[in-house]
Amino acid sequence: MPINPSSVVKFNFLMKVSIPSRTRLKRFLMNLFKEEGKRIEFINYIFCSDSYLLDINKRYLKHNYHTDIITFSLSNQTEAIVADIFISVDRVKDNSKEYGTSFKEELHRVIFHGALHLCGYDDKTPSQISTIRRREGRYLAKYFKSSVSRGTKQ
Repeated sequence: MPINPSSVVKFNFLMKVSIPSRTRLKRFLMNLFKEEGKRIEFINYIFCSDSYLLDINKRYLKHNYHTDIITFSLSNQTEAIVADIFISVDRVKDNSKEYGTSFKEELHRVIFHGALHLCGYDDKTPSQISTIRRREGRYLAKYFKSSVSRGTKQ
């Protein structure tokens, strides 16, 4: 029996944000993990404000700066993935303007970025950043190509 993507990937909104085709996105995320050779049990995406994520950054990571995403893995490396991924909608909006991309593209990039962290990709060194960016780009192209081929509006 196929797994219901909505029972594995949850979207929680502390700040309003439009995510069209949520079930398709959740299914795509499940396939991303499968393609990366990872098993997932449960992932919570929490969409929040800059101030909310800054508080988490200070409290749990001892960092006093804004960020677009914080990924907390709640499982060890040998278990199926259980995680909370916090995304600042404010920061995603700012980044889309700064990098000249649409909000929709930037939001999906950050969603995939969090998933890739859970797959073992890091972004501390220039080489790691280059690798994770290539993977983000690959999944963005694949996701939006499948949107176009299915006739889903961008």
